[in-house]
Amino acid sequence: MNYIIDSQLFWVTLTIGLFILGKYLSAKTKFILFNPVLFSVTVLIILLKLAGIDYSSYKSNTDIISFFLAPSVIALALPLYKELEEIKKNHMAIFISLTAGSLAGLLSVSGISLLLGADTLTVISLLPKSVTSAIAIEVSSKIGGEPSLTAGFVVITGIIGAGGGLFFLRLINEHSHKGGGLAIGCAAHALGTAAIAEKGETYAAYGGLALCVTGIITSLLAPLFAYIIKYLYG
Repeated sequence: MNYIIDSQLFWVTLTIGLFILGKYLSAKTKFILFNPVLFSVTVLIILLKLAGIDYSSYKSNTDIISFFLAPSVIALALPLYKELEEIKKNHMAIFISLTAGSLAGLLSVSGISLLLGADTLTVISLLPKSVTSAIAIEVSSKIGGEPSLTAGFVVITGIIGAGGGLFFLRLINEHSHKGGGLAIGCAAHALGTAAIAEKGETYAAYGGLALCVTGIITSLLAPLFAYIIKYLYG
């Protein structure tokens, strides 16, 4: 049993296998709870709890998966490059749209959470929920949030965007690959972008652009929002 617990091959294979199974179930059932990220994370948490295995042990054996996160994000540069001329032509409209999207995200999450009675720490930790985890965690720690809370909110946001983003866009009759990519990349960072990238390179290009620009805008605006929240609500 100890050999299995300490086996990198076992945990990497199990993690990838659960993700693939989640993709299969999601494609077959179209059920949002079978989103591959949500499914694999949930099953792994249950297994680790039942087996009494510490998360640090699991993490040390699956660091190789985390290693490929950076190259996978960088790979979005290829479809982005193919759309470069079109992006240059519409750069101002894209920038204004993403700025508006970032502001809408910050205003809505802070406003709704305050109305629901969340404490200041939780509200501030929620502010960077729509940007990729590497940026969100750093921003959260700088503005007085709780990085572990922020990481959880980021994953939940990404799963919702990945599972229901395209459905919502169809619901409001938005069929543009460019607009859809910008919207989901802005709202649901890398997880949402990865999900729509499977639908075409245009989605991937504009989703990748949106998650990068939104990350920069949010990192600039979140401290201001955090300062105002602290000033008004202590």
